[in-house]
Amino acid sequence: MTTTVLITLIAIVFLALAFDFINGFHDTANAVATSISTRAMSPKVAIISAACLNFVGALYSSEVAKTIGSGIADPSKINHGEFIVIAALLSAIIWNLATWYYAIPSSSSHTLIGSIVGAVLAGAGADYVKWGGLGKIVLILVLSPIVAFVAGYIIMTIIKYLVILTGNKSRSKLNRVFKFFQILSAWLLSFSHGGNDAQKAMGIIVFGLVAAGAQTTMDVPLWVKIAAATAMGLGTSIGGWKIIKTISKNLIKIEPINGFASDLTSSIVIQTSTHMGMPLSTTHVISSAIIGSGSVLRFHEVKWGTVTRMIVTWIITIPISIILSYVLYTVLFKFFV
Repeated sequence: MTTTVLITLIAIVFLALAFDFINGFHDTANAVATSISTRAMSPKVAIISAACLNFVGALYSSEVAKTIGSGIADPSKINHGEFIVIAALLSAIIWNLATWYYAIPSSSSHTLIGSIVGAVLAGAGADYVKWGGLGKIVLILVLSPIVAFVAGYIIMTIIKYLVILTGNKSRSKLNRVFKFFQILSAWLLSFSHGGNDAQKAMGIIVFGLVAAGAQTTMDVPLWVKIAAATAMGLGTSIGGWKIIKTISKNLIKIEPINGFASDLTSSIVIQTSTHMGMPLSTTHVISSAIIGSGSVLRFHEVKWGTVTRMIVTWIITIPISIILSYVLYTVLFKFFV
């Protein structure tokens, strides 16, 4: 391995872990917003537990990592693929920081996938993009929030009628009971979040390793798993307070009963996608689940202005990321590789 290749790989690992770290504090809100909003857990306890469970979840499997590493493009067939990875990671980091600064719960998954596509287009051409594989990934990204909304509505409706059947109409008693269940569901969501989101950094590191000739398979080395899990756990421990506020207060009023329903819904959707080896946006899923479950109790109180702003951001993230990474690759590497 030449010195140039070694330096390039170090840069890839550093940027991938930086993206994972940013993803941790950018997406902390996914796992802890509802439990903090309802005071089921204190902010400190919620974030520390989320950080630990994100770490554990990140070590759970590697199927999503393989999809990110080879489902959009084959790194073994692309010349100078390591530079494509660097451009993609820079693009994803820039967009994540911008949306975090403006407290917009955008998708780290969308921006990473869009950035990979843009960088491959710039560095290798359209023939090297696996359009079929990309189509499947985008389909899951589009369908998952819709499924989360519908499932959240159904689960909350079932819980509502079960409560009615038991004859328990005391709101304060219900809140006390569901605060306990909400702690459990928040922990499950944190584990699920780590199991899907941290694998994206693992996948992009493996993409770079294969592209640089450092390994020949898409298997994720143990050191990559531990490094990515640690970076996400550390990022989560910092907490994305701006986005936590947007999700916990600016979508709809959250009570323990619908907080539990939304966390449970999100965990089911995320775990299903992870077992399928498909990346999704945990941000989109949890936000949609909150709206779906909350609308059963307070449809008229949904803050549609915030929802509209979020949806617009979701729609534009992939196109902007494609353009941004394309420009970054062209400016940084086009004339040097």
